[in-house]
Amino acid sequence: MSRSWHFDIDRYLNRLVPPPPWHHVPYPVARWFGYRKKPLDDIGNLRPILWAPVGIFCSLAIIEAVSMHIPAFQDRRAPIIVGSFGAAAVLEFYAIESPLAQPRNAFFGQMVAVLVGVGISRLFQLSNDFDSIRWAGGALACALATGLMALTKTVHPPAGATALMAVVDPNVSDLGWFLFPVMMLGVALMLALALIVNNVDRRFPVYWWTPEHLGRGHTKGPMVLHQSKEHGASRDDVADESGSEARLDLEAGRRTHSTAGSEKKAAEIVIRHGRVIVPDHVYLTQEEQQLLETMSERL
Repeated sequence: MSRSWHFDIDRYLNRLVPPPPWHHVPYPVARWFGYRKKPLDDIGNLRPILWAPVGIFCSLAIIEAVSMHIPAFQDRRAPIIVGSFGAAAVLEFYAIESPLAQPRNAFFGQMVAVLVGVGISRLFQLSNDFDSIRWAGGALACALATGLMALTKTVHPPAGATALMAVVDPNVSDLGWFLFPVMMLGVALMLALALIVNNVDRRFPVYWWTPEHLGRGHTKGPMVLHQSKEHGASRDDVADESGSEARLDLEAGRRTHSTAGSEKKAAEIVIRHGRVIVPDHVYLTQEEQQLLETMSERL
C-alpha cells in the first residue's frame, strides 16, 4: 500500500491568526464585511447575474482610472491594467462563494504569483538569449506559483495568469519588481469594491481566512463550520437527534469497529439547516467545507 503524504499549513497558521472581529463591530458596519446574524434568504440566480456585470465594470474601470493618474505608474509605462484582473473580476463578482474568490486567495494568491513570476523573469533575463527562452520561463513561473499557492492554501486561478504574464508579456516583465505595487493596488481596489457590491443582496466574503477555528483560544472538539444561531456548539450536538438533519458517514454504512476491546461508532459529519459539525480529527479541504455549508442551507 502506498504511503499517503499530506501537509496542511493551516494547522500551524490558524492558531496565530486572530478570529474576525466583526461580531464586536456595530452590525450596520459589520454586514459590509460579510458578517451576518442569520443565513440569507434565497434570492434566485437573476439578481446575482445582474449585479456581476455592475461589479466587474466598476472595478476594472476604477483600477484603470487610478492607474492612469498615478505618476509613478506613468513614468515606468505600466499598463493601465494587467490582463489577469479580468478573470479575477469574474470570480470576485459572480462566483463569490467559491473558496478561490475569498480575500485570502485573492490577495495572497496574487502576491505569490508576482513574487514567483518576477523572480523567474529576472533569473531568465540573466541569459543573453532571453527572448528565445522566455516561453520556458513563463511555463515555469505559472507552474511554481500554482504549487506554492496550493501549499499555502491561496489558490487563485487569475494569479496563474499573472505569473505567466510577468515573464512572457514584455509590457509586464519590463516593470520588474514594480509589478508588485501595481498588482497589489489593483487587488485592494477590487476587493474594496467587492465588499460594497456583493453585500447589497448577497454575502461576501464567506470567510476572510478560513472557515476553521482561528486563534490560540480554540479548543479540541467538534468544529462548527457554519451555524445560523449565535451560540457555540457542544459535544451533545453530535448526538443523535430527531428532526431535519443529514449525516454523512465517513465509513461506509453504519459499521462499528473495536478499539481496545470496546465498540466505537464510525466518525460522522452532522449537517443541519444552517449548521455543520465536523469531528476534530477529520480533515476537510476548503472546497469540501464550502460544499457542506451549501448543503446545510438547502435542508
